[in-house]
Amino acid sequence: MPLENNTTKFPLFSGYEVLIHRIFNRHGGISQTPYDSLNISFGVADDAAHVHKNRAIIQNTLNIGSLISARQVHGTEILVLDTNSTNSPESSTTHELLNGYDAFISNVPGVALMVQQADCQAVLLFDPIQKVVANIHCGWRGSVDNIIGKVVAAMTATFSVNPENLLVGISPSLGPCCAEFVNYKTELPEAFWAYQVKPNYFDFWEISKNQLQKAGVQTANIELSSICTACNTNWFSYRRDKETGRFCSVIGLI
Repeated sequence: MPLENNTTKFPLFSGYEVLIHRIFNRHGGISQTPYDSLNISFGVADDAAHVHKNRAIIQNTLNIGSLISARQVHGTEILVLDTNSTNSPESSTTHELLNGYDAFISNVPGVALMVQQADCQAVLLFDPIQKVVANIHCGWRGSVDNIIGKVVAAMTATFSVNPENLLVGISPSLGPCCAEFVNYKTELPEAFWAYQVKPNYFDFWEISKNQLQKAGVQTANIELSSICTACNTNWFSYRRDKETGRFCSVIGLI
């Protein structure tokens, strides 16, 4: 993935005028150590005024009217924003929505969906035919619960998305080099054990890729960033630092 200042993009998403997306690393904000500098999470002990300013930086960089996020809980609840629904957000706002959502689906122009991360994956999806986007917060618990498959099914049910048309990017996140699970026999289903790359270390990038394939996404339409957040200090990593901020991955329609 090419690095532009403090952001990266998926080449797979290039050329679509209706789509915006960006993955912001930890640089370019105003938060102080250990949240330096572009922390976008209110869920850590950062100064809330700094978080508001950092989120404004995100919104201004994208030139988007509404930025949507949630207090993520490693569950499988999905927030659906539909132009035909009364829950469409007002323009020129930044929202921290209700507790409990770990995925978003939207066909609403002018709205960006933001996932907060510090080792977990953001899985960004775009259907260029139906003009629908989704963003998934996927940690190991989300992988176990197959939140990816649930979101693809919801996109199909709600917006008549054909999974074969979906383009998908998997963000920087904990790589197989650092994804150690010493208690994997009690934490991970036996089906995941085949993804063990060395004793106690697992390839969750490949797990997500295979879950997407099983949901009907074409292999050629899946792009991995292949950046490990624990290895690369340009990204926040809970696994590496424990007390740290959160970076973000954003996707939306314009």
